Amino acid sequence: MNDDGMRGWRLAALIALGVIVLSIPLYVVREMQRDTADSPPGTSAASFVGRDQCIDCHDVAYDQWLGSDHDNAMDLANEQTVLGDFDDAEFEHDGVISRFYKKDDGYFIFTEGPAGEMAEFEVRYTFGIEPLQQYLVPFPGGRLQALSVAWDTEEQRWFDLYPDATFSADDWLHWTRNGQNWNGMCAECHSTDLQKNYDAETKTFNTIWSEVDVSCEACHGPGSRHVAWAEIDPMARPEVEDYDLVVHSSGMDNRQQVEMCAPCHSRRSEIGDYDHGQVNLLENLVPSLLLEGVYHADGQILEEDYVWGSFVQSKMYQNGVRCSDCHDVHSLALHKEGNELCLQCHQADTYDAYEHHFHKKIYEGQPSDGALCVKCHMPEQPFMVIDDRADHSLRVPRPDLSLETGVPNSCSQSGCHDDQTVEWSADAYTEWYGKARKPHFGTILAAARAGEPGAEDGLHSLVEDALKPAIVRATALNALQAYPSEQTSKVMQRALNDEEALMRHTAVEGVMAETPEALVELLAPLLFDSVRAVRIRTASRLAGVGREYFKAYQREAFDKELAEYIGAMEASLDFAAAGMNLGNLYNTQGETATAERYYRAALDVDSLFFPAKMNLAMLLSQQGKNDETEQLLREVLAAYPDQHEASYSLALLLVGLNRSEEALPFLARASDGIPQRPRVHYNYGLLLAQLGRDAEAETALLKALALEPQSFDFLFALIDFYYKRGHLNEALELAERMITAHPQNRLGHDIKAAIEGR
Repeated sequence: MNDDGMRGWRLAALIALGVIVLSIPLYVVREMQRDTADSPPGTSAASFVGRDQCIDCHDVAYDQWLGSDHDNAMDLANEQTVLGDFDDAEFEHDGVISRFYKKDDGYFIFTEGPAGEMAEFEVRYTFGIEPLQQYLVPFPGGRLQALSVAWDTEEQRWFDLYPDATFSADDWLHWTRNGQNWNGMCAECHSTDLQKNYDAETKTFNTIWSEVDVSCEACHGPGSRHVAWAEIDPMARPEVEDYDLVVHSSGMDNRQQVEMCAPCHSRRSEIGDYDHGQVNLLENLVPSLLLEGVYHADGQILEEDYVWGSFVQSKMYQNGVRCSDCHDVHSLALHKEGNELCLQCHQADTYDAYEHHFHKKIYEGQPSDGALCVKCHMPEQPFMVIDDRADHSLRVPRPDLSLETGVPNSCSQSGCHDDQTVEWSADAYTEWYGKARKPHFGTILAAARAGEPGAEDGLHSLVEDALKPAIVRATALNALQAYPSEQTSKVMQRALNDEEALMRHTAVEGVMAETPEALVELLAPLLFDSVRAVRIRTASRLAGVGREYFKAYQREAFDKELAEYIGAMEASLDFAAAGMNLGNLYNTQGETATAERYYRAALDVDSLFFPAKMNLAMLLSQQGKNDETEQLLREVLAAYPDQHEASYSLALLLVGLNRSEEALPFLARASDGIPQRPRVHYNYGLLLAQLGRDAEAETALLKALALEPQSFDFLFALIDFYYKRGHLNEALELAERMITAHPQNRLGHDIKAAIEGR
């Protein structure tokens, strides 16, 4: 999710600046001009100058970059750049026949439009080059939309990016809608100095860039100061760090270089304008954790996860390897082909030997894929149908984890042995390498995803293991929110002081406190954190706390960071998640009308974005608007039948409306789908008992008690259940448990006396 900046106010800022300049006396302006002209390099703000200013001095780097994927990331559509067949070609998908043709020196497509009608659209830009090329079409409101029919540059054919799906014209993923909108979904990483400039009021874009593709300054930062320094006579040039470049690319350690690439090569959400030269990734964005539906439980790529989230899990990254060790930084090409790339560091006689990989280098007269390092350690997965992308976690193959957790493994996934069972692969692996296996965090995360009660201890150990990758520890910390306990609370609080910003950011989301004073005491120090994402997330988390709980200096910091958080979300209101985040913010502050407006704005962007729909339903329910609440929850379940929280909420609503029979199947689905939630089983048991289904009611109530053996509510419910049905021995045993667990509560003693008296 991508899945945030303050670019929308640039025009207003320029107008304000003009007013200020006009009010300054002329002699002051002249002094300012003189000071600027005489100031040494490095003292003025840098601006973008374009690659033409770089070529004379950096012709070798330029020649390497020319023709690279960065060079071809985006371009004007013309005879040199368009690779697709526009010679009256046709392509049919799901009954829609699209036609591609040229007219008046332009490139056109006749296909299904925004209202479901067939219409003509002109291609303005090409997007990418291999293994596929997409095409961008201008729309009203400054939008560019990416066609979901793309050109396969290897097979020389048109194909649909969603071959097994059909999207109606009002679906978020239809090519004319926001899911395929270039301005918000793609542009940031395909052009240089991109400024999205989204206006939420008019729902329009004024997107601009300095260069249409990924050029020099996309990585090195705005170059005006460097150019000014280079234009000084060599004998007179001052000594400035890194030749007065904004991004100090020389002398980087591996983390700095990887994080320089990460803004475009990671799955992340933006939190503002990209600021070149920042030393921490979380100054500009928040990377995705290893979440369900995004990554496999063991951290293997599942969705379009790009590279950063995989690579930072690897031993290579932990040992100082960086992007440039394998890829040329300007051409992006690999330094060497085949195993020679890995043998730059690894000993050939150990790792490029049959005794290591157990595959013949030549099989039936042909080179064997099985002997290639990448086939075992970097299995590929296709995205966008034909774009095979390698998993950069460089993991050891683990067929045993496939048996245990259902994750893929390279033996079967690589296409080598997909005709064999996982058991076959696991047995072969054991025969080669023995039975010993190192513990893997994937088993713990898989257990947590399944809601297994025993996962909590494993999650605690992952979080506290400083040798584990930060993204793994933060994922475990995030998963702990489903396991509230005293120990979890302590772990969360310790994570607030972790060295890793990703850990602190995750802890801010999950830490709990019993009182507003306690929450401020825990979180207020992070309003002064060194990393922006942590500060603004802290402010949003504290937004529902009364201002009286802050000290004066904390209030000042809180106001500043909260304003920055709101600005970042407002600049990204072309994404449903940003609208939901603002809805949540204003809801915690009691501004329900504003919260409702933002929830509805999120659903205007994507009517199927169920988190916003769920939150809007809860807000309306609190206002007694039961009809629309029910409608929204039923819409969520119609689109996402496995959203068990929606089933649970709908069931409770129906029970409250005295429609218990209707509620029962929804509570049953919730009980099955959220097995770790004792209160779901408790409510399900109460409803079953009310409807006279005693055996099922007893089972559900016992499940709730098993998850929280000392819960007063759950003990009371079962005592009441047994007592009313004459099962006095069972009721008495539970009453004694209640007294032991809650000795200060007189009700347990009274209940015991009543049972014994009967």
